[in-house]
Amino acid sequence: MTGDKRPPAPADTSDYVSALVASFLGWTLDAFDFFLVVVSLPAIARDFGKDIPSVALTITVTLAFRPVGAFLFGLLADRYGRRLPLMIDLIFFSIVEVLSGLAPNFTTFFILRALFGIGMGAEWGVGASLAMEKVPPRWRGVLSGFLQEGYAVGYLLAAACSFFVFPRWGWRPMFFIGGLPALLAVFVRFRVKESEVWKKTRHESWSHLGRGIAAQWKLFLYLTALMMMMNFVSHGTQDMYPTFLLEQHGFSSRTKDLIVMTASVGALLGGICFGFYSDRVGRRRAMITALLLAIVTIPLWAYAPTTGLLVLGAFLMQFMVQGAWGVIPAHITELSPDSVRGFLPGFAYQCGVLLAGSVAYIEAVFARRTSYANAMALTAFTVFTLGAIVVALGHERRGATFGE
Repeated sequence: MTGDKRPPAPADTSDYVSALVASFLGWTLDAFDFFLVVVSLPAIARDFGKDIPSVALTITVTLAFRPVGAFLFGLLADRYGRRLPLMIDLIFFSIVEVLSGLAPNFTTFFILRALFGIGMGAEWGVGASLAMEKVPPRWRGVLSGFLQEGYAVGYLLAAACSFFVFPRWGWRPMFFIGGLPALLAVFVRFRVKESEVWKKTRHESWSHLGRGIAAQWKLFLYLTALMMMMNFVSHGTQDMYPTFLLEQHGFSSRTKDLIVMTASVGALLGGICFGFYSDRVGRRRAMITALLLAIVTIPLWAYAPTTGLLVLGAFLMQFMVQGAWGVIPAHITELSPDSVRGFLPGFAYQCGVLLAGSVAYIEAVFARRTSYANAMALTAFTVFTLGAIVVALGHERRGATFGE
């Protein structure tokens, strides 16, 4: 009712907890499936008779196809609701992941990784909009950090899977475990309610939705630039890091996995801590702080003279990187209008992925001319600096109320 100044009804705890858990687990399993390639990249290269840059290109193609999933499923989420597209996507990328483990040759594997990119790109936007529309605004930052660090937990699980499964059975069975997200679709079906914000603001037709999206073109360009830099930050410090440990330092596969798991714990803690911090000081200030501290961490992360210091550098680096990332779900969903929140944040996110998706391949090629340490350190310094500038140039709507 126009002019109604009553405060919004308090959030249903069981409702937003179920949505948050579903979105967190969906992103966790999505990241787990993605990072299985990262942690087993040299083994996949040997199995298919390819060099490391060729297999690193499958990471790039996965990232390149993520905008396709975000576009298709984001439109469905704003037109038909958040739940159904989320369930369909969970089943889709589960099937593709299992098929990746059965790939008979590199060409098939390459195509399947492109298809997986569609599924991966779809999950974040739909899941984040569903969760962020339900959680209490005063806790949106810290719960945003929890949600986003499903990505770090997925990396941790992929490293643990590599540690326990790979030595005995090789890389292919690890991808069979990637079929688990299909079970999560059952949880979404029976435990997660549709977004009330979507019910209040849904579009009457496809043309109405199209006009609503087109009206936000300036915001879309900024969010794409922001997410391009944020993806340079994350993929530039993560995707080639296991290979850096193997090739630069000569660690065994199991030692590599333990270091990656330690870094993932740092990422999980960083995302939650900086998410909480953003609820107090603002989204942009928290992100810039994390990125500037990450610059200070580069020498320890890339050039540590001992294994102990290298592990500390890995922990601190991902604490800062995912600290900045932990703010993202809250920040970009708050910036996006209610009526296009299913589409705009996710599509901008994945367009940013597309623009930054070549970073693993670039680092692998650059490392051939110098070293993995130099390639990754120079990349990190560049993207942290530019990322902080792009964050500073934007706006924020910390604590915005959705659905009014």
